[in-house]
Amino acid sequence: MSIPASLIHDLQSVKGFDEKAFLAAHQLPAVTSVRLHPVKQMQSLVRNAIVPWCAEGRVLPERPVFTLDPAYHAGAYYVQEASSMFLDYLFRAVYPERDKLRVLDLCAAPGGKSTLLASALTGESLLVSNEVIRTRASILEENMTRWGFMNTWVTSNDPRDFGKLEGYFDAIVVDAPCSGSGLFRKDARALEEWSENNVALCSQRQQRILADVWPALKEEGVLFYATCSYSPEEDEQILDWLAETYEVETLDIDVPENWNVVKTYSAQGKMAGYRFMPHLVKGEGFFIAAIRKKDETDEIRAPKFKTLHNKTVHAQTTSLLKPGVDYLCLPGKEEFFAINSVHEADFHILSKAVYLRKTGITLGSPTAKEWLPAHELAMSIDIHPDIAKIELEKEQALRFLKKEDFGVDAAPKGWLLVTYKGWGLGWVKSLGNRFNNYLPKHWRIRMDISDADWA
Repeated sequence: MSIPASLIHDLQSVKGFDEKAFLAAHQLPAVTSVRLHPVKQMQSLVRNAIVPWCAEGRVLPERPVFTLDPAYHAGAYYVQEASSMFLDYLFRAVYPERDKLRVLDLCAAPGGKSTLLASALTGESLLVSNEVIRTRASILEENMTRWGFMNTWVTSNDPRDFGKLEGYFDAIVVDAPCSGSGLFRKDARALEEWSENNVALCSQRQQRILADVWPALKEEGVLFYATCSYSPEEDEQILDWLAETYEVETLDIDVPENWNVVKTYSAQGKMAGYRFMPHLVKGEGFFIAAIRKKDETDEIRAPKFKTLHNKTVHAQTTSLLKPGVDYLCLPGKEEFFAINSVHEADFHILSKAVYLRKTGITLGSPTAKEWLPAHELAMSIDIHPDIAKIELEKEQALRFLKKEDFGVDAAPKGWLLVTYKGWGLGWVKSLGNRFNNYLPKHWRIRMDISDADWA
C-alpha cells in the first residue's frame, strides 16, 4: 500500500505520528472487531480479546464470512471498527446516568454508533438516528431493526432540517463525512479517492453540517464530533472553528495510558481530542472529541396534541410484547407501531419537523381473523417470550434466510417466530404440511451458502 506523500507530510506535526511505524502498520490487514448485543448475548464471541474502551467490543483473530452466520442476521452482534467504539467510553464518561436523554446521531449510516448508543441508553431516553442519503438510510433502518430497541427511531433528513428543533437534543453525535484516510486498510476506494482537495472540501462540508445542526443542541448539551480522517484540517482545526464561532467548552476526559489513545489539543482553542493510530492500537484511524455548548439557547416546547394511541389495537397486541413494557400503539400508513409511553410528545414534535422512516417497533396489522406480525416485531428485544416459535439449526436458518425450503416437514398451524439459538430471525406461517416464509425480500441472503460451515 502506497500512502500519499502529501498526507505523510501533513502528519509530521501530528502528535503520536511515527512515519516508519505508521507505514508498516498499513502493510498489515485491517483488524476485525465486533460489538456484542447487550441483550442477545452471543457466548461464543465473549472469549475473544476485549476492546479496552468498550466492554462489549471484541477483537477477532480473523475475519469470518458474516453473511453466513445466522447470529449476525439476528442482531446478536454488530461488526464495528474497534477505534470508533471509543464513543462508548466517552459517552458514558460524559453521561454516567444516560437516563431521559434525547440523542441525535446525525450521520448515522450504516449504524455502528447508533447501535452503540442504543446499548448505552436507558429505555426512557430517545435516540434519533439520521441519514440523509436514502439508500444508506435503508441500510441504517435494517441495522436498527436488527438491534431491536423501541426507543430508537430512524429519520432521513438534511442536517438543516434539525435546526428547526431548537434546543431539543441533549447530545448530538456527528460522525462527519470525511476524506477517509483512516480507512485505507479497510477500503481501497478511500485510498484511490483521497486528495488534498478532497480534504479541503470535506473540511468545508463538516463546518456546514455542524452549523446547520448546532441550533438543535440545547444549552449545556454535548456535541460528539468524529471523523475517520488523520488530517488536522478535518479534526483539530474543526474544533478551533467551533471555538471561534460559538461559545463552547472542551471536555477533557482522562484515558488510561496503556490504551495508547493519543490525546491532542487544538492549536488555537486548546480543545481536547482523541486520535487513534493503527500502529498504536488494534484498530483503524479515528478522531473524536466532546464539546459542551455554552451558547444561550431556547428550547422547543411540546405542542398540544390529541393522542393517537389506539386502545382497541393495544388490547390486541399485549400478547405480542413482554409483560411490563409500557407502550402506546399508534397507526402508521398500513401497520401499527409501538413507542414508549414517555415519548408521545417527542413523536408529535419530531413528526412535524422531520421524516420518520422508522418509529419505535412496527407490530403489524389486524385482520378480521388474525394479527399479521411485522418483521420488526420478530427482531425486537421486547417480543413476548411465549410467542409460538420454531427453532432452527444453522443450515436450516441460512436456508430460511435465503427464502428456500429449510427442511422442516410439519408444525402446528399458525404464525411462528423463526429463531436461531433463541434469537428471532423472522416469521413463517405454518399451513400444517408447509410454510409461507414472510422474511422481507430485500433481507434475504443472496450469497451461495453451499460452502458454509455447518459445524
